[in-house]
Amino acid sequence: MAERPGPESHSASSKPRRSGTKRFFFALAIILFVLAVTAFTGVAIYFHRAEPILRKRVIDTLSTRYNSQVELDSFGVSAWRGFEVSGGGLKVYPNNLDMDQPLFSVGKFSFRINWQDLFRSPMHVGQVHITDLGIHLPPKDQRKNMPHLQKKGDTGNGKIEIVVDELLIDNATLILGTDKPGKVPLDFEISKLQMTSVGAGRPMDFHAILTNPKPIGDIDSRGTFGPYNTGSPGDTPVTGTYKFSHADLGTLKGIGGILSSTGKYDGTLDHIVVDGTTDTPDFRLTIAQHPVPLHTEFHAIVDGTNGDTYLEPVNAQILNSHILAKGKVVRSPSVPGHFITLDVTVSPARIEDMLKLGVKTDPPIMTGNLMLHTKFFLPPGQQSVTDKLRLDGNFAIKDAHFTTESIQKKVDELSLRGQGHADQAKEGVRPNTASDMSGKFNLGAQKLTITDLRYEIPGAQVAMDGVYSLDGNQFDFHGKARLQAHVSQMVTGWKSLLLKPVDPFFAKDGAGTEVPIQVTGTRSEPHFGLDFGHKDKSKDDDKKGQDGSNAPQK
Repeated sequence: MAERPGPESHSASSKPRRSGTKRFFFALAIILFVLAVTAFTGVAIYFHRAEPILRKRVIDTLSTRYNSQVELDSFGVSAWRGFEVSGGGLKVYPNNLDMDQPLFSVGKFSFRINWQDLFRSPMHVGQVHITDLGIHLPPKDQRKNMPHLQKKGDTGNGKIEIVVDELLIDNATLILGTDKPGKVPLDFEISKLQMTSVGAGRPMDFHAILTNPKPIGDIDSRGTFGPYNTGSPGDTPVTGTYKFSHADLGTLKGIGGILSSTGKYDGTLDHIVVDGTTDTPDFRLTIAQHPVPLHTEFHAIVDGTNGDTYLEPVNAQILNSHILAKGKVVRSPSVPGHFITLDVTVSPARIEDMLKLGVKTDPPIMTGNLMLHTKFFLPPGQQSVTDKLRLDGNFAIKDAHFTTESIQKKVDELSLRGQGHADQAKEGVRPNTASDMSGKFNLGAQKLTITDLRYEIPGAQVAMDGVYSLDGNQFDFHGKARLQAHVSQMVTGWKSLLLKPVDPFFAKDGAGTEVPIQVTGTRSEPHFGLDFGHKDKSKDDDKKGQDGSNAPQK
């Protein structure tokens, strides 16, 4: 039998094995440590080189894409989560344009990439954050020299080093320059802008939130833009939808209310077709302060290169009245704001709706069917809308009744006496006579001047000219009244007998009566009466002008 090894022989054989294992792991640890040090050194060296590499890629990409000189004030790289890149003071100056301002300027920017992206060409960036973007386009006649955006397939001295999927922009300003003396550049303020599918030669999806200065409110718009036509920016396609909410019309002097609007647009930058609606449940003019619901539907053409808008047409509804307007809204060449020039037709409509909107009196002084046509002109400026608004047109009112009892009473009495029913007038009969009116008008400086006014009621026809203030505190109308009855038939009793001899003096063409009349005073105290004094005064003024004494100044 073989002998078993003793304890001493077992200990001697296992000790070399443990010692060999220790040496193996120690050697492995040394190798791993060397590898770690080598890797860390390599990463540190490459990280140190990453900053100038990425800086060069940013500059080369912008220089190539926009054929421009690029300035970059600050640039840094952090490696806490991949590579976080940030910079600021970026300016792009096109080589083909002589511009004092950069075409593009960026206050701050940042983006993140993985280390693997450093080895790719072009390098792929998913999202770039930009703060304080400025775009300063040159005057329209110089934009033909703007740099051509290089895209895939183009040939040139450089290449695109970076491709971006999405831009997130806070606070952007777009300025459209002008070379016309005194003309104010067009300025767009955008609080937030998100652009995806970013790249030359293809349309970009966008989501923008704009702060509209007047009326102040937020415009939320989504759509597509591009591909950008560098040689002819106005031909760049654009399409989308918008929402304009909580617009405070009170920021426009003279009007008030909270407006909301929705719509869609499509076309090219210099010919954008817009269809939309607006709702203002409390629209009002400050001179009257009577809120009324206003709803509009519009079709418009907008030139996005200068902001001019052509309305074709606007359909508006105020209470029971329909308004159709066509015209244009164009920028002023010298002061901030727009000239609004419209051709307006109001029909079918109610006169009380228009009076409620524009006159302080409540209830409106008159009711009836209205037809109106006018030229509407509103220039820019700091004045109230009611101070600078100009209207020039004609109107017709049918089946009108006065809501002020004292006025309607006088109309009823005039109608009865004009028909020869003096006894009924004396007894206080109230037929609630309907009136018809027509004439020409001119509105300016809060006063309504009416010429060729024709006023008709049963038994009487009145022709007058005069002025009516929008606050309802001034009537000053003068003219002639022609009545069916003779003077003697307009009174009763002994007065009728006494006036019979004078009938021929007031008769017109041997029939009826024609007398000068006036309507003066205020809404609360109107005065109707004969106007011999006004007629005589006019003759006296003419006579004085002819003989040279006290001649009125022209």
